[in-house]
Amino acid sequence: MDGTRIGRRPAALILGLNEIASATAVALHRAGYACLMSHDPFPPVIRRGMAYHDALFGEEIVLDGLPGRRVETAAEIAGVLRERRAIGVTPLALTDIIPLRLPDLLIDARMQKYLATPDWRHIARLTVGLGPRFEVGANCDIAIETRPADVGRILRRGVTEAADHAARDLGGLGAERFVYAERDGLWHTAVEIGARVYRGVVIGRLDGAPVTAPHDGVLRGLLRDGGRAFAGAKLLEIDPRGRAARWTGVDERGARIARAVADAVRLKEAEQAARLVATPLSTD
Repeated sequence: MDGTRIGRRPAALILGLNEIASATAVALHRAGYACLMSHDPFPPVIRRGMAYHDALFGEEIVLDGLPGRRVETAAEIAGVLRERRAIGVTPLALTDIIPLRLPDLLIDARMQKYLATPDWRHIARLTVGLGPRFEVGANCDIAIETRPADVGRILRRGVTEAADHAARDLGGLGAERFVYAERDGLWHTAVEIGARVYRGVVIGRLDGAPVTAPHDGVLRGLLRDGGRAFAGAKLLEIDPRGRAARWTGVDERGARIARAVADAVRLKEAEQAARLVATPLSTD
């Protein structure tokens, strides 16, 4: 991976395969970036109909007409980025990717509310943090608000998004539309995302213990069969909105965050270019 250009396109590395990370990849691809997404197991991805996550398992995932393609070797990564026809999706971690040369743009879109926020500056020419505890000038160059009240707001220096742990309202339901894992364990389910379910129906089993639907509605999110669950992480989500329910494609929240990322990156790049032009050349 050429850290300066991939076939004359800047390269973006996006950490996370959730719906926010996926919407961001789509927006940056449209903005001219060659995009590679890196898998992180925590938190597990449940809104898989809105994300590139299942491309890791060889499934055909297309968002806004743009497919995701699993890549793992250096040649595969370089190829998918150079071709410009797909989003690269890899199981490789950041530490595995960095030796292939640094990206121009690094976006942490893992949405990790409960883990320490690393300082990504200097790993890429420009770094973006999405979600709690990112602060411009402290651990990233750009920070974007993801909470419902101010979603998509570009945060100024010294301001961070606090982890409020509050679920946004959807069809009149908040946190009660989710089911959370009571313990670490192996998850199994035969139900598919988009299925109509009813309160009390068994959706899957966590280490053999049945997990039931808390409400009537449509399965909007569901941990993949055979996935490893972590205590306190989401196992499933039910959309109670009936015919208005949505479980595929880029949703409004993801699109707003993604647009904010693309806009903020464009502005920051313009600022950097202006500073470079204004800097006098040394005559020494």
